[in-house]
Parts: sequence; C-alpha cells; structure tokens
Amino acid sequence: MKVFISIALCFFTFYSNAQESLPELLKHYNTKNIPYITVQELAMPKTKAFILDAREKGEYNTSHLKNAIFVGYNNFELDSVIAKIPNKNSEIVVYCSIGIRSETIASKLKKAGYTNVFNLYGGIFEWKNNNFRVYNLENAETENVHVYSKEWGNWLKKGKKVF
Repeated sequence: MKVFISIALCFFTFYSNAQESLPELLKHYNTKNIPYITVQELAMPKTKAFILDAREKGEYNTSHLKNAIFVGYNNFELDSVIAKIPNKNSEIVVYCSIGIRSETIASKLKKAGYTNVFNLYGGIFEWKNNNFRVYNLENAETENVHVYSKEWGNWLKKGKKVF
C-alpha cells in the first residue's frame, strides 16, 4: 500500500496542475471508504473528536490543529493509537495536508475495528483556507503551514507557506 501511495504522490505534481478543483483531486486519489467531515463540522463546539495528524513530523512541528495527536504517515504505528484511544467507538478525525494520506491512515483504523472514523475534507489546507487557527509546537497560533512541496502548496490559499 505504501508503494501505491508513494507512486500516487509522485504523480500528484502532474495531476494537481491538471485539476480544476479540490473535489476532482480527492475523487481521483481517494476511495471514499472513509466518510469525510468538513472543516466547518469539525470546528463546531459540539464536535468532541480525537484529531489525528497523519503528516510527517516536520509538517506537524510547523503547525497543526489544536490538540491534534501526531501519528505520522510513513512510520504510523497502530499500537500507539490503540494505547491513546482504547475505545474503538470514539469519534476520530484524521487529517493531512489535503486529505489523501489521511484516508490511508483512517482506513487502517477502520480495519483495526474503529467504527467512528472520519477524513477531514481538504485537510489542514482547507482548515486554514477557511480562516481556522493552526498552532505551532509551543501551542501559539501561527500563520505558517508546511505545504510539503511547491505543487502541493498551490492548494493553500491563506497563511504563510513553509517548505
């Protein structure tokens, strides 16, 4: 599966330039086996979900959603999630930059028996594009968002792009 995602990410550069919209991009790369939650839904005070960041450590260190738990992508360890979230009926929202890597991690959680798992539609980019706050390692609000690459950065419209 990692090989498939790696190949998909390599071709992302080409495909992202050909895409007209985020929905088309996500439709192309995602299987939709994990339901989406919108940034507006996640931001609602009544939403009490565990938030998992499925990006790499450098991306997380630059900025992340408030109270997000870093789980990573390349070195994701299911056992660490099980230790932190033993109740498999807990609401869990997984996010990455745009919503592709997070679907892979969310699928692993679903396969492990978690029943209430969502993929954040558009990831941290959509979160920031909708003027929601992101935080650095000191839990201070920041405008910085790690965009992974110049091409991926095209999807971030607000905030300061960090590579």
